[in-house]
Amino acid sequence: MNTLAVSPKNQKITLLGRKIWNKLLKEAQRQGMETETHSAPMREIVQGIDYNSKDLALVKKHLRAMITTLVEWQSPTKGEGALWAACGMLAHANLEMRHNEMWVDWSYAVNMRQELLQPYVWAHLDMEIMVQFTTHAALSLYENCARYKAVGQTPKQDWNWWRPVLTGRPDTEKSANLEYRVFKRDVLNKAIAQVNQISDIELEMVEYKSGRFISALQFRVRSKRQRSLMSDSDRPVDLALVGRAEALAIDPAKAESLMEEFGVEAFESGLNGLERRLKSDFAEPVRDTYRYLKTMLPNEAKIVVAQMEEAAAKADPSSPESRREQDARKKAWGEQYKVRIRDELVAELQQLPLEQQAVLSGELLSDLMRRNAHASIIKRLQTSGWNHNLVRGEMVKFYGLRSRGERWDEPTAEQLLQVASELPHAPL
Repeated sequence: MNTLAVSPKNQKITLLGRKIWNKLLKEAQRQGMETETHSAPMREIVQGIDYNSKDLALVKKHLRAMITTLVEWQSPTKGEGALWAACGMLAHANLEMRHNEMWVDWSYAVNMRQELLQPYVWAHLDMEIMVQFTTHAALSLYENCARYKAVGQTPKQDWNWWRPVLTGRPDTEKSANLEYRVFKRDVLNKAIAQVNQISDIELEMVEYKSGRFISALQFRVRSKRQRSLMSDSDRPVDLALVGRAEALAIDPAKAESLMEEFGVEAFESGLNGLERRLKSDFAEPVRDTYRYLKTMLPNEAKIVVAQMEEAAAKADPSSPESRREQDARKKAWGEQYKVRIRDELVAELQQLPLEQQAVLSGELLSDLMRRNAHASIIKRLQTSGWNHNLVRGEMVKFYGLRSRGERWDEPTAEQLLQVASELPHAPL
């Protein structure tokens, strides 16, 4: 059987673009090879947009990219078939309003239609899993390895072959000179970790040397006894985060780049923080929302995620002992996060002008009296100020709710991973 790898030749394939393409392919397979042009309501392909002119521009951008992105389709080894073909990811696409609903029509190049729509080529690929990947490399690696689940291993292939396939970027003179160790660190390790954490398979990479240098790679593929499940395997690709970013004056292309660089959870957390900052009465205006968001996203988020995912992949998810250990670690990391966020809020309060501190102290006093707080706390606030040991905790909670919302001391997954990376030996 031919297991086709998508190798871009003239422009990058984005993560969202790849997910939309997979969703279109799954729908086309359902409709069958008898249909040359496939059609579906747009709401079944993507969600999170209102289909006004601005949102449609985002959809059109992805469809246009699928038509203009030249890709080579090739089997990982000659032993599987001497297949090679080049064409666009889509042959055509158009949008049309029908019965007050937006529809999308699309087709595939004649030289690849039969290969793409044959169910047995793509039968082992689960959309329920594929929508969860947060990087193009992880999604592509899953696509190219899941089909070998029954065989137990992929064919051996030159490591350079994997570079454009996983990154979604055409090879350039610079990338062709990339050292293997850099590709392994920045792409392979993280993609393997995410596949092992999210999907129904477990991968182990085998490296082959030619002299002193790595020349080829092979992946051993094992089925898992358990895997992460989502409620709806047919749900559309969510473009809501990109739409939220655009509403904050962030270019959609830049938003997608940040999302793929730092991960979906980190990106969403950053958007939440940016929105809170823009609504804050105590902060300076944000001059450049994109630059502000980029500085909020932790630079080492992916490395941290890779470390935690590697640990999770090694654990047997069906083991009660493993589950208890993971829960204990997460609890310890959560407690450490609460200590850090409190320290951060105290430092932030101390940097406010004295006039603003006085206003906050007055509002806190009113709140304490309304809640019938202990008289000693009220007295200390009036005599010693908010930074007294007896009062500081009340002020932190009061200011935390004001500046960060009701869940001010609850870490996001990305924030928890950041703590985990700095406390790898948190007590169990």
